[in-house]
Parts: sequence; C-alpha cells; structure tokens
Amino acid sequence: MSRRAVLSVALACTAAGALAACSAHHEASPRASAPPLAAVRVGFERGAAEQRFDGIVQAVDRATLTAQTSGRVTAVYHDVDDSVPAGALLMRLHATIQQAGLGQARAALRAAQARATEVQTRYRRIRHLYDQQVVPKADLDQVTAARDAAVAELNSARAAVASAAQGVDYTEIRAPYAGVITRRLVQVGEAVAPGTPLLGVASLHALRVVVNIPQSLTDTVRRIGEARIYLDGQTIRAAHVTVFPEASPQSNTFTVHLALPAGLKGLYPGMVVRVAFDTGEQAQMLVPQSAVVRRSGVTAVYLVQSDGQTLLQQVRLGEPVGAQVEVLAGLEPGEQVALDPLEAMRRLAPFPVITGSAQ
Repeated sequence: MSRRAVLSVALACTAAGALAACSAHHEASPRASAPPLAAVRVGFERGAAEQRFDGIVQAVDRATLTAQTSGRVTAVYHDVDDSVPAGALLMRLHATIQQAGLGQARAALRAAQARATEVQTRYRRIRHLYDQQVVPKADLDQVTAARDAAVAELNSARAAVASAAQGVDYTEIRAPYAGVITRRLVQVGEAVAPGTPLLGVASLHALRVVVNIPQSLTDTVRRIGEARIYLDGQTIRAAHVTVFPEASPQSNTFTVHLALPAGLKGLYPGMVVRVAFDTGEQAQMLVPQSAVVRRSGVTAVYLVQSDGQTLLQQVRLGEPVGAQVEVLAGLEPGEQVALDPLEAMRRLAPFPVITGSAQ
C-alpha cells in the first residue's frame, strides 16, 4: 500500500475514534434501505472581500481618578474588578484639615451676615433722614459705601464656604459613571497630594475597537464604512467606523475606531480581537461550521458519494462567516458535504481514501 493510502486510511480511522476500528467501517456501510444523507452542494458564492487586522478593545468612557486635595487615605471601599454605580463612594481621605477650614469659613460667613445686617439697618435710617433733609449728602454717601462693602464681604464669605465645602467633598472619591474598577494605585494610610493617581475606572456600557490600518486602505475603509469583529466564534458588526485623518509618524498607519453595539457580553478593555474591513467583493466557498470535524489536529468534512457512502476529506479553513466558515482548500465546486458528521461517519465507504488536497 502506498504511503498516501496508508495516511488516508489512518486519517479516516482517527475521525471514527481509533485506528483499531477501521475494520468496522466496511460493516458500517449504508444499507440499501438507509434514508438519503442530508448534504449541501458546495460552490463559489459572491461575498465580501476582507482585510483583517488585530484590534484592541477600549472603553469609550475611562478615567484615572486623581486626588484633588491633600490627605491620607483612610478607607478604600471598592477594589479592582468591582462593578460600581455612578456616584458610588470608592475611597475616603482624612478630612480633618478640610473640615476645620469649612468651620472657619462658616464662622466668617456668620460674621459677615451680622455685619451686613447692621450696615443695612444703618443705611435705611440715614437714607430716611436724608430724604427729610436732616443729614447731609456726605453721610448718605458714607453709609452707602459701607453697605456695599458689607455686601461684597458677605458674597466673599459665601464663596469661601462653597470652596471649603468643595474641599471636604474632595476627600470622598466617587465614581463619575457606572463601570468597573480597573486599577488601584494607592494603599490605605498612604499620603496623597493634588494630582496623585488613585483609581482607574472604565465603563463597560460603551466599548470600541481601536485598530491601525495601512495608508493604502484608508480611502476604501472610509468609503465603504463596514467592519466586523470576530471573537470566540461570534461575529459582531461595528455600529460605526471612524477613520482618523492623521497618520502616525512612527508607523505611517491610520487609527480607526469601531464603535460596538451596547450590551455586549464577554468583551473587556484590553482584549485583542480580529477585525475585518470590507474592501469589495470576492468569490467564496462556504460550508456550515457544524459540518466540520476536527480530530487529532486534522480538520475535515465528509463528502457524500452518489451511492450514499461517504469519504473523509481534509480541508483548510479560513475565517467564520456567521454560522458558516470559508473553505480555502480541499473541496471542488459541485461536491456534496454531509450536514451530519456522526451519521456520515457510520456510512464511510470501505477503505476510505482522502480525495483532493487541502494544501
């Protein structure tokens, strides 16, 4: 027996479960009364031509929260991988100094209010006397200036209270939007200053894929505006394609943002995904993914013969297209591929031979 025949028999035996079962294939040949085996006739179809690249998933809304006041970290309420709602308290800083400043500002405000009340009362009295021509204009001018100064002082005191209250609020680090904690950069007890990075937060509600494409494709991608993301057997169509109008000076590539539909599961910032851009049309040969068998590193399909028997045919596959997958080599137009690999295995012809080539 030739080397190719030996390899063919071994491959068929592996698909059935073990080499020792080869002798059983002849006995498993279909009987005359067996119903026809469901199959699909393959051929070339017009499909979208693609250019594929690797892309990185990013959160549209992501931020590194930094300290906006000085203090010591007293508590951390959420850590990495925690999902938090908008406004959730994430971290607290020691607020003694800020609270003291707020108390001083409030005391100054009360004093300014009392001063403004006193000056306003005096102004009304002098104004009444001036209207009766009892006091000179100089007295009215003096009390008017005092009133205006008191009002300005009161407004300044109110602003100081608002600023001090904001300083206290800065000691409570809250989530700017609903999302997940991606990083924690400080520990409890650590002293921080304004600008110190504290936590990383990312929203998983809106995601995008960032990919770099060569200059030669930018016009086509911008004109067609269609792209797909392949991940773990699923195909996701981009909601929107944005091509940046400026190339990277280091790589001479253009950055493209692919907006993803909301509510996707299994996608997280930083993941690498396969991105396909439509660039026109091409001929494709497709078979259902359920018709493909993978045994011991071999990828194959079962061909249905005119007599109802089957042969195992090794194939080389491309990328999935929905519930189908592209066949790059191993099949010829017009051949019939069994839709039920298990039933096809039972109907293997005696001493099955692998036809064609998948190379």
